[in-house]
Amino acid sequence: MAKIDLTGKPIAITGASSGIGAATAVACARAGMPVALAARRLEALESITKAITDAGGKAIAVRCDVTKPEDCQRLIDETVTNFGSIYSVFANAGFGEKHDLLDTPEATLREMFETNFFGTINTIKPAAQIMKQQRTGHVLICTSCLSALPSPGYSIYSATKSAQHHIGRALGVELAPSNVHVTTVHPVRTRTEFFETMQERQGVTNPKDRPGQPPEKVAARVIRALQKPKPEVWMHEPARRGLLIAAQLPRLTNKVLIGRRAKGR
Repeated sequence: MAKIDLTGKPIAITGASSGIGAATAVACARAGMPVALAARRLEALESITKAITDAGGKAIAVRCDVTKPEDCQRLIDETVTNFGSIYSVFANAGFGEKHDLLDTPEATLREMFETNFFGTINTIKPAAQIMKQQRTGHVLICTSCLSALPSPGYSIYSATKSAQHHIGRALGVELAPSNVHVTTVHPVRTRTEFFETMQERQGVTNPKDRPGQPPEKVAARVIRALQKPKPEVWMHEPARRGLLIAAQLPRLTNKVLIGRRAKGR
């Protein structure tokens, strides 16, 4: 398959005020894509938008809460109004918290599903309807490496990520007749505000340093997937293989996880 020229192909990105979303917005603009950046923090969006336009790119900032379908519809509408069409959407907004399942507050459980899972559906649904009509497009969903294996302490978060992966893979088959591609993106630990926000939400006063890959690395892989579409993008192949093996050996996997948990890891 020949590499797709992204020049002039508009993309809408949620969770674009920082981290993977912001890095992907910059990378897409550099590839020639007009970019609609969406998040709840408009001031942060406008700063990134200005950096893109100052560098000669095209970008707009749209305040958007992905838990509100009307906000997501407005994001897609403004993308089309400003850029003439929409080629791609990247459902990237999300958050996590660390709780044992039985200790997870009911409100947190529901908020995580509303943002990570239903927020993804709210984001991609209006965009995919247009893509089906124009018979071209690309839907991307930022899930996680934890989508492949339930993780103690992160069971709700990993459940939302697994749900994202499942709908992404199914949607890829459903949209194939319309020539619309779907890609699920599975980052490993990434240097973003994710852990800072998680610790802040949980009242951690002395946050630990969280090493990881730079968000620009994920953004580069997103660009490659847009140029040469594929169903899944995993940022660490050994991790993917290890998680798949672990899923096939539940008894052994549980013993390892119980041992690590006992040691406080």
